[in-house]
Amino acid sequence: MVSAPFKRSGAKHYVDEHLEELARLADTAGAEVVGTLTQQLDRPHPATYLGTGKVEELKLRIQELGATLVIFDDELTPAQGKNIELIVNTRVMDRAELILDIFATRARSSEARMQVELAQLEYMLPRLTRMWTHLEKMRGGIGMRGPGETQLETDRRLIQHRIRVLKERLADVERAREIQRQGRRSAFRVSLVGYTNAGKSSVLRSLANDGAVFVEDRLFATLDPLTREVDVGDGYTVLLTDTVGFIRKLPHHLVASFRATLAEAREADLLLHVIDASHPAWEEHRDVVDGVLAELGLSQRATRYVMNKMDAVPEELRSGVQARVANLMPDSLFVSAIQPGGLDGLRTVLRESLKRQRPVLEVRIPAANGRLIAEVHRDGEVLEQRLDEDLVILRARLDERAIGRLRQAGVSVTVTQAARPLVSTL
Repeated sequence: MVSAPFKRSGAKHYVDEHLEELARLADTAGAEVVGTLTQQLDRPHPATYLGTGKVEELKLRIQELGATLVIFDDELTPAQGKNIELIVNTRVMDRAELILDIFATRARSSEARMQVELAQLEYMLPRLTRMWTHLEKMRGGIGMRGPGETQLETDRRLIQHRIRVLKERLADVERAREIQRQGRRSAFRVSLVGYTNAGKSSVLRSLANDGAVFVEDRLFATLDPLTREVDVGDGYTVLLTDTVGFIRKLPHHLVASFRATLAEAREADLLLHVIDASHPAWEEHRDVVDGVLAELGLSQRATRYVMNKMDAVPEELRSGVQARVANLMPDSLFVSAIQPGGLDGLRTVLRESLKRQRPVLEVRIPAANGRLIAEVHRDGEVLEQRLDEDLVILRARLDERAIGRLRQAGVSVTVTQAARPLVSTL
């Protein structure tokens, strides 16, 4: 593994942590790490990213360790990747390609597989020349076009056609998703976002009390959005959606390909930004996720920070972490997805957030119409009920669908307290 951070304040501090994350990515992809190489750069070398001497050192280390693959922690240009491969005579992969490979192995649904394939093809297109190195000797000279060059042109056309097909199919999937979302308009929708392996799936599994939700202590365990109905108390339920995790230096093509999946987050009434409180680099993880959310146009969406895995924070550090979080991110929640009662505070916040979204109404129903009275009790939160001659007057919170049904039945419904919009705590 090769890490070459730019020279700046604190760069050395992050090298080990970044290499550790790269090692976890390599392990997830099925590789065994045999060595590392680092260099601090003022700027990348245009031809080889690393300095000339460092590339020669890399070549010697590869021979010494018997390595069969070199993984760079940064994205290489097509020319840099090809030049390094020619010098070290070993397969070279950058971080973006590694992440794309992991996504390809972990994609389960047809939509996720199409999204990953699209990202891989868009990544591959400008790098075709490098990937066809076995045909280099067959290329023609001046005035001749060898089979290798002809094959490159053919592959380029095939890839461009496949990209168009995938984009059309994903557009169809997005239209189908939009129809599904329209059926959930009246529900209170919450999306879990966060750095990969922050525990989003564990939070969903625990809140929904659904053991079928897939949970694994590995990077990118979840690629497909998964929605469950969650009971938050007092008769209220929310639709909670788990989304794909983010990571630093996330390939641009991947973010673009997963825009349809992340539309669930764009449609949410509330985002829960889940952070692994036990990770030493949680502040950097928070900044990475906030940056991706801003890129997706979600920075103004109502959001609450959720500091997860508090059970894994050492006792002697817990008060310090809580003080730091309170200073940086007031109103953050401290939770544990595995401790009994560890999500009670989050459940309360979801319930109160839902209540803010529903107006308080005065509903006047004829006392003889027991069916409608029971419907209000079933579908909403009744705050007060009194009898006035032959009318039952209820103060209640109801969603738009229930209000529509009551008005359609000819019932008098008056708003006494308007809904209050959710405000982001970012």
